[in-house]
Amino acid sequence: MGNTAYRVAMLQRNKLHLGGRQATPQLPSARPWHKDVGVELDHASAAYTDRVAFTGLSGSFAAGSLTAVVGPNGAGKSSLLKAIAGTLPLQSGTIVCRSRDHHDLAYLPQQAEFDRTFPVDVRELITLGAWRSFGSYRRPPDEVFERVARTAAATGLGNVLERSVEELSVGEFQRALFARLVLQDAAVILLDEPFAAVDMVTTEDLMALVRRWHTEGRTVIAVLHDLEQVRQDFPRTLLLAQTCIAWGETASVLTANNLTCARKTQQNNKGIL
Repeated sequence: MGNTAYRVAMLQRNKLHLGGRQATPQLPSARPWHKDVGVELDHASAAYTDRVAFTGLSGSFAAGSLTAVVGPNGAGKSSLLKAIAGTLPLQSGTIVCRSRDHHDLAYLPQQAEFDRTFPVDVRELITLGAWRSFGSYRRPPDEVFERVARTAAATGLGNVLERSVEELSVGEFQRALFARLVLQDAAVILLDEPFAAVDMVTTEDLMALVRRWHTEGRTVIAVLHDLEQVRQDFPRTLLLAQTCIAWGETASVLTANNLTCARKTQQNNKGIL
């Protein structure tokens, strides 16, 4: 979880607790300037020690856009999100994201990357989303406590705030991670397989949040495998096979020819560094 252990320790030291009044299920609104922040790629390439992640990507995720990233296994989808987030260095080219430069980017990795055994409860996990507003040595202000309560209620977690994250189901844990994203209030949001192994009710509830972020003018980029969901909910799509196969309006990207091309390209790429 990166710096999560340190941050949780600071929260626990400050003995977090919420006030007594009942929260109403509403979410914080976006800042208007979110609509001015996107992501631009110029011949961006990245690789690991033993394999190419992606190569020669040029294009832009327009400010306020809602884009799905799809492609075969090993196509570089998760690696692209890591590169945008700044956790995977580029070999060549550039990625320009003003939101990242100003610490206003939220990145949700796959659940497998989280240590569920770490001793943190749901309230503390959600509160970490507002870390920038109070830091290491100050008790979070009352406004943060109120936002935690509102967000927990809105994401269906109002009755489990005291529970350890280890006790949560896959769907409940994903709701908690989305609640943390709400607290971050970021201009650019990166989601890596956000609905994997999640039940249909939770998927629809979380998708409603994604739609809200889009309506608020945030830039949302999500790695997905369910093409029907992409066709239904995502206006734009990037089809990857380590390189860009197609990028644009979803209907024009997810054609039979493009999907066949992606599979063949990825098969040809295997073993190439």
